[in-house]
Amino acid sequence: QVQLVESGGGSVQAGGSLRLSCTGPGYIDSSYCMGWFRQAPGKEREGVAAIDSDGTTSYADSVKGRFTISKDNAKKTLYLQMNSLKPEDTAMYYCAADQRKLRGCSFGRLQNKYAMNYRGEGTLVTISS
Repeated sequence: QVQLVESGGGSVQAGGSLRLSCTGPGYIDSSYCMGWFRQAPGKEREGVAAIDSDGTTSYADSVKGRFTISKDNAKKTLYLQMNSLKPEDTAMYYCAADQRKLRGCSFGRLQNKYAMNYRGEGTLVTISS
């Protein structure tokens, strides 16, 4: 069951930027942990970035300094600003959320499908060299 809806994916050249959005009334504004993960063809799910209800953020080393996660509780929307994009960033990007604290909120948690109860269907990001 899809509870979140992503948008903003597309095709850009290396060095370009994209901003992904994720809406989910009742989920984004009420969850403890929210974030983004990605999955490229033939590769495992990779946690990209996470943000908790206090606004504390966490990033994978591969995107640190290039991606910024943020949320707007009033708009019930989660964002991922992606700058200096590289071909290796090509993947389907998914947003996810969960109301449980568990062991905290970090990008690593986004890699575990059992640790995030809500997710979207994804938006495709393609970066050409």
